[in-house]
Amino acid sequence: MKKRLAIISTHPVQYNAPLFAKLSQSDALEIKVFYTYSQGSKEVFDRDFGKMISWDIPLLENYSFEFIENTAAKPGLDHFRGVVNPSLVSKISEFRPDAILVYGWNYQGHLAVMRHFKGRVPVYFRGDSTLNDEKRGMKAMMRRAFLKWIYKHADGAFFVGTNNKKYFLAHGLKEEELFFAPHAIDITRFSTNEGIRKQAEARRAELGISKEEMVVLFAGKFEPKKDPITLVNAFIQLDRPGGRLLLVGNGILEKELRVLAGNDSRILFLPFQNQSLMPSLYAMADVFVLPSKGPGETWGLAVNEAMAAGKAVLVSDKAGCAADLVRSGRNGYVFEAGNLSDLGEKLRIMLSSPESLQKMGYVSREMMSSWSYDEICKSIERQIGRV
Repeated sequence: MKKRLAIISTHPVQYNAPLFAKLSQSDALEIKVFYTYSQGSKEVFDRDFGKMISWDIPLLENYSFEFIENTAAKPGLDHFRGVVNPSLVSKISEFRPDAILVYGWNYQGHLAVMRHFKGRVPVYFRGDSTLNDEKRGMKAMMRRAFLKWIYKHADGAFFVGTNNKKYFLAHGLKEEELFFAPHAIDITRFSTNEGIRKQAEARRAELGISKEEMVVLFAGKFEPKKDPITLVNAFIQLDRPGGRLLLVGNGILEKELRVLAGNDSRILFLPFQNQSLMPSLYAMADVFVLPSKGPGETWGLAVNEAMAAGKAVLVSDKAGCAADLVRSGRNGYVFEAGNLSDLGEKLRIMLSSPESLQKMGYVSREMMSSWSYDEICKSIERQIGRV
């Protein structure tokens, strides 16, 4: 007999929808997703991109879901009282779940679910926070005490990687209450095939990039957390002929980045690109860089995407994924966040050998085979099957 799993999430997300669809095919589980931010049923305003975002891949297909009315006075995903769902507990109860999986506690509606059902139905948690940005002092001690109280309302957590596991252990969850369910993306969609290669060649031609030129790619929000400024400075100082830096995205730092790039023809910009366009962008690159300095770079799923596309990666030590996804000298390098010379030197090393980059790309692609939705499903099925 299948176990019923209620999943609580704010709104459809391009990284979660394929997982929910795969879970719905499980022989062991019957799932239903309860979306708590009803205002996000079609599109969501992204403050960092500075625009409404509506993904161009299906996010509501092949799984059961329901949007729960959000009655918040000021609806929003940027504050605790931005998601308030008076009917959520009763809606979940009608589903009669054997277990509940909550994505994120930092909304009134979500925390209310954890507090109500703890001790009645097993409650599991999914998040990717780390200790990477934690500072010492009274404020940090008070926050840790508060978070320990939060996680007392969970029977366990599905952690995404090494840094996330350390975070849960530091906040009161025990080793036996933690279950590895790796951060993952749709590997097949980002894997380079002949069609994507042709698209990549066409895009390079459109941008005036020759076949001989090596491309360094940054794709994300132009915001201080991601620190594209340090990347641009490092690339300018590198002063290496035969290389291009492609910056893809939008955000608050865009004007500053364009001024910094000036008339340097090696530096190119593209606006935000939707999901269907990203595989060809990764395919046309040689190195993907995530220069984040935080705070709050809990993982960096763009690194997973680049690796699935078979690319070498250069990642800052503030990115949560660095501890698990970067094998120094084998598929890329980790550099000290904000350290211009460290970033520049490792970028120089990588661009000095196209053959090494190709080998690194092979390692990246091989590594991604175990960072998949299948692995998440197995972990969830295994644990929920025990309740």
